[in-house]
Amino acid sequence: MLPSILLNQTQGKDETLQPKIVKPNSLHEYLTPEHCYIAENYSDKDVSIARATVKPGITTLAHHLVDVQEIYLITSGEGKVTIGGLYATNVGIGDVVIIPPHTSQKISNTGKTDLVFYCICTPRFTEACYVNEELEKEP
Repeated sequence: MLPSILLNQTQGKDETLQPKIVKPNSLHEYLTPEHCYIAENYSDKDVSIARATVKPGITTLAHHLVDVQEIYLITSGEGKVTIGGLYATNVGIGDVVIIPPHTSQKISNTGKTDLVFYCICTPRFTEACYVNEELEKEP
């Protein structure tokens, strides 16, 4: 089931974009099956923005997005990201991770505090675009 912010904005309406400020304390954060917490900031037909939090010692599930580019903007903590054919790479505050559509990805929190980053998806993220690669490996 899609969270309410997506339900309210995925009804196929092409409304004119209006100025808006989204405060972080107004967001509902939930734990995903991917082992990270998500708080959705904004979504329209062209883009979605969500804050992800990965707790210390946790690695998200390997997955990819179909026909959706994702960008991570790291805002706190430290981790190691594995994307596509690149070597696993350490990331920290201010780093930007560009993940083309159909590219395998996962991120680990290697620090002692929460790893927090924004996920910016174009076009917007939907549950239909998410492919859990670890489920595909099971017999």
